[in-house]
Amino acid sequence: MNRTAWHEHEWQLIHAGAQSPSMHMALDEVLTTEVASGRRKPTLRVWEWASPAVVIGRHQSLRNEVDSDAARRHGIEVVRRISGGGAMFIEPGNTITYSICAPMSLVAGLSFQESYQLMDSWVIDALAVLGIHASYQPLNDITSPAGKIAGAAQTRRGGAVLHHVTMAYDIDSTKMLEVLRIGREKLSDKGTLSAAKRVDPLRSQTGLPRETIIKRMIETFRLKHGLSDDRLGAEELALAEQLAGQKFSSPEWTAAVP
Repeated sequence: MNRTAWHEHEWQLIHAGAQSPSMHMALDEVLTTEVASGRRKPTLRVWEWASPAVVIGRHQSLRNEVDSDAARRHGIEVVRRISGGGAMFIEPGNTITYSICAPMSLVAGLSFQESYQLMDSWVIDALAVLGIHASYQPLNDITSPAGKIAGAAQTRRGGAVLHHVTMAYDIDSTKMLEVLRIGREKLSDKGTLSAAKRVDPLRSQTGLPRETIIKRMIETFRLKHGLSDDRLGAEELALAEQLAGQKFSSPEWTAAVP
């Protein structure tokens, strides 16, 4: 397969209303499948969160990563995504999350490290516009001199690549450390371990509202690669709602790696 360039694709933007954590997991799976089949054009989806969450990677141990009692106490839903990577602590308004669903040709012949760097390049340019000297740090971080800004995760399936990123806009570090087992002794040696990393949120680095940062990110993508506004189709929503209820809300999936 020959590798294609960004500008060879007709990119579409979905920036819809707030969704539940399990619905976000389901939408990633549905849209990746739709892009792989050719029914949907390559898509940038900017997420809005309806409620707080901890999102763990496909191969992570639930009990190693999350203090379930603390999560329940704070009303935080724990969900597992279809891609790898580490745990993400989410509070509505305090994070910026987006995913890119693209044909596999965009990353054809690239290693995972090379594909992460490629898929993160546009947002590093967007951060530069905001005055942040950000850089890609293998395998899946975006950092600045002040600390980590974002973590990425990726999976390839059915002829498409899914790449998503969560960026810290603001952060309740006390609550995060109660819910995530960062820096604590792990309970077992199973699953992928997360390392404690210094996180410096975008709010303190830019002084800008979250909405302004998102707007400038979208503008940068549109300028570099082209981008048309789109919306979720009725069939896509129906499939995602079904998956959210049957799969991503189920204890069996969430605890797939205990």
